[in-house]
Amino acid sequence: MDVKNSSMISEFVLLGLTSTWELEIFFFCIFLLAYAAIMAGNLLIVIMVTCDSHLHSKPMYFLLGNLSFLDMFISTITTPKMITDFLREKKTISLWGCMAQMFFLHFLGGSEMTLLIVMAVDRYIAICKPLHYTSIMNRRVLVGSGLLSWAVDFVHTMSQMVFTVTLPFCGPNVVDDIFCDLPLVIKLACTETYVLELLVIADSGLLSFTCFTLLLISYTVILVTVPCGSSGGLSRALSTMSAHITVVTLFFGPCIFIYTWPFSSLSMDKFLSVFYSVITPLLNPIFYTLRNREMKSAMSRLRTQHTSSMHTF
Repeated sequence: MDVKNSSMISEFVLLGLTSTWELEIFFFCIFLLAYAAIMAGNLLIVIMVTCDSHLHSKPMYFLLGNLSFLDMFISTITTPKMITDFLREKKTISLWGCMAQMFFLHFLGGSEMTLLIVMAVDRYIAICKPLHYTSIMNRRVLVGSGLLSWAVDFVHTMSQMVFTVTLPFCGPNVVDDIFCDLPLVIKLACTETYVLELLVIADSGLLSFTCFTLLLISYTVILVTVPCGSSGGLSRALSTMSAHITVVTLFFGPCIFIYTWPFSSLSMDKFLSVFYSVITPLLNPIFYTLRNREMKSAMSRLRTQHTSSMHTF
């Protein structure tokens, strides 16, 4: 493959959401507050799961703590850079900074994808096999599932990045998005990338679509398995699964559109990028705290302990 006779670039230019100064100030304030809420909400869940003995011993909340941990890091990879860029006239990111951003986005995003599958299995066992729940979903199984998901997603990410980092970038360096998105960056290479683009679509897009489909099937199996005559059992199953189904839809929806939707739209791509990196990590703590009785009880216990310790001093 021939490479254009030009010097290699050392940075990319991110166009961001807008070039209007008034809108940039508005978005700066909005996303700064959103990022603060993301970190506070998810950190609160991690602290409660770690410190509260009632939650710490339950597999579902161990997984929830890991989900919040991943949400914090996924948002941190993109949002602070986006916020500071609103105040800069020239929005650039170094070549290797761009590569690192894409690597961690795919690595942590893939880890969250497999974690959601483990959470679906956890809900299936808890609802359909409650007597065997504690023996099946023990600490060894949870840790093993976590390590396996990280290993699988590392291989998944490296299968794309090992080819991307070797691409020659010597021509256009403008990325029309809020962060370095793998499909957009690949197109800027000054060599033929058709095969690599197909690999990205097959590896990320179809994987996201397949996992999303499997998750929907698993939740359908749960609802079918619950005895039809047990209205209370069906009600508990729906109550338990509603937050999970909402989170799964919010997470996989943007991924599927970004990688498999045949009609490309820059405005839609930017909206989905914001949705994936800001909106989803912001909404996850809301679904799992405000709609979860045990989480609200844990918050009350934590507040009571803090109040009693203040009175002691």
